[in-house]
This record gives sequence, structure tokens and C-alpha cells, in this order.
Amino acid sequence: MRSIWNGAISFGLVSIPIKLVNATESRSVSFRQIHAADGGRIRYKKVCELDGEEVVQADIGKAYEDADGTMIPITDEDLAALPLPTAKTIEIVAFVPAGDIDPLQMDAAYYLSANGVPAAKPYTLLREALKRSEKVAVAKYALRGRERLGMLRVVDDVIAMHGLLWPDEIRAPEGVAPETEVSVREAELDLADALMATLGEVDIDSLHDDYREAVEEMIAAKAAGGEGVAPPEPETPGGGKVIDLMAALESSVRAARESRGEPAEVTELRPRGGESGRAAASTRSGARSSPRSGSRSRATPKETGAKKSTARTAKKKTAAPARKSTSGSSDASSRATEKSAKSTAKKQTSKKSAAKKESAGKAAPRKRSA
Repeated sequence: MRSIWNGAISFGLVSIPIKLVNATESRSVSFRQIHAADGGRIRYKKVCELDGEEVVQADIGKAYEDADGTMIPITDEDLAALPLPTAKTIEIVAFVPAGDIDPLQMDAAYYLSANGVPAAKPYTLLREALKRSEKVAVAKYALRGRERLGMLRVVDDVIAMHGLLWPDEIRAPEGVAPETEVSVREAELDLADALMATLGEVDIDSLHDDYREAVEEMIAAKAAGGEGVAPPEPETPGGGKVIDLMAALESSVRAARESRGEPAEVTELRPRGGESGRAAASTRSGARSSPRSGSRSRATPKETGAKKSTARTAKKKTAAPARKSTSGSSDASSRATEKSAKSTAKKQTSKKSAAKKESAGKAAPRKRSA
């Protein structure tokens, strides 16, 4: 790999000659601008604003634009004369735990290669020291005309360096978080945990850029004289704004489980959601329950209620003649009606109640004779 910078790592009084190599590369497909009417290439020319003439790269210099628009020329000699100790040195200033580095600060990544045979020993020493300490080195270096911050760590058997943004280059997240207070239920957290556990881990090497592959296929088809690729089929309706967060989480867990060939039931994941969570879970799982068991549970109270209502109706029917008999005008008809009512009551009541009524009837004449 071609080096982009040569210098040394300053590790106390130890100097390690190294070469800086890009650790990453862009795989994105680049396009050119053309004239849509005839396909002609659109090119940008560097033109001087004062005389309107095109300027070649060798005649282009640097300048700083002041607040009033004045251009202050800056030459390479001016920059080289600055007291910059890190101009050709990656100066290690501290060793800290990797967790102390905010990922927001991370920028471009580089590999540090030992430059020559004499550099192998001190290079290996620094690498093994970083491994054993389980720390990373914070360093300062200069690249492309400015001093930068870096983090050195071990990747396999190589020392890698991540460019870091300066702390004052990280914006505070003001006004980014939701302004309104939002409460999250335990049942929602349980489903979110279940979704995270179902998705599980992934082999990063297995991930790839689907969009880039589609662009390359389309370009190949057009280059072969075709019409490119067929447009994607329209999505099925039903998307849009998610209203029920619990339903969306359940659907996500179910889909993730089905993709892995696991059971898709998710209602058992809501035991800690309170009574409302359990009620909602039983409601949503109603469609999945057995219709036979459901019909039995619904039929039982109906049958019991029917028996009770029949018994009540029979009592009312038998009691009705008794009320009529008390309002009769003649003694004979009253006694006949009373006799039939008593006989009917004896058949429907228990032997104990009948004995009580009979004893009460016998006691009444004794009282009159006294």
C-alpha cells in the first residue's frame, strides 16, 4: 500500500520511524456530470475573477479571506516556518482506557507501518505494551497543513491510528432530544429487549452494500445495450405512521423469530407490564387461541344461568295461585285453594320446611283454646 506520510512515533525518548497508510477506502460508485441534451462532459475550469483567464494548478496558491473579504496570501514557506513540533512526528501524550474516547471524535483511520529494519524492534515494543496495558495512546500529529489529534490502538499485529476531532469540534446535542416528557412502560421495554435478543449478533464481514451492487448491475445492463433494471414493485399498503408501539414491537419480534425459524409467539413476553399489559396481550392472542376451548368457557355460564332462571320461573308460577286464593270471597273456595297451594308447596320444598309448616299449623289451635 502506498504511504501518504512519512515520519516517526515519539514514545518518550524512543523514536520509531513509520509510514502512514490509509486503512479505509471508498467503494461508492462515482458519476460524472454531462450535458443532458447531447451527453457531452461537463468540466470545471479554474478562472481568475480579475482577468477572466483560466489558471493552471502550478499557478494556484493559498490565501485566508478576512472578515471584510480581503485575501491574505499564505505561502508554503510561511506554514513551514511555524513552530510545529508534530510536523513530522506522531507525539504520544498519554495512555488512557479505550472507553475514555468518545466515538463521536473518531475520524479517518490509518495503519502505521515500521519504516525499515531498525524500526521493527521499537515498533513491536510499543505494540506489545499497548496489548498488555489494554489501553490506547492519545497522540498529536500534523497532516495536510494542520495539527490533529489521534488515537493509537492494536489491530491484529499492526498499530492503527484513528484521527480524532478536537473536543471543541464536537457539537453539544442541544435541542436534539424530544422536548416533551415520554414515559416508557415495562412491557414495551420487555418487547424491545426481546427484539434485541432475537436479532442477536451479526458477523460484520457478512454485511455488504446492496445499493452499490444494484447500481453496478444497472450500469452493466446499460453498457450491454439493455434498458437497465426493472423498477421495484410498489410496496404493499399498510405502512405509514406507527400508532400502536406495542403492536409494532410484537410484529418486529415475530418477524425476526420467523426469519430464524423460531416460534413466533410473543405474548408471554409481557408478564411485567401490569394488568393492562396482560389484558392487551390476552386480547391480541385471542385470535390464536383454540376455538373449542373458547366456546366451552363461554357456554358454561350460559347453561348455569338457564337453570337458575328456570327454577325461579317455576317458583313464581307456583306462588301465583297462592296469592289469588287469599283474595277469594267465599270460605269454601278459599279453603280449597289453600289446600292445593299447600300440597304444591310440599312437593317443591324440602321435608324439613314441610315439617315446620305442619307443626306451626298444629300449634295455632292450642293457642285459641287457651
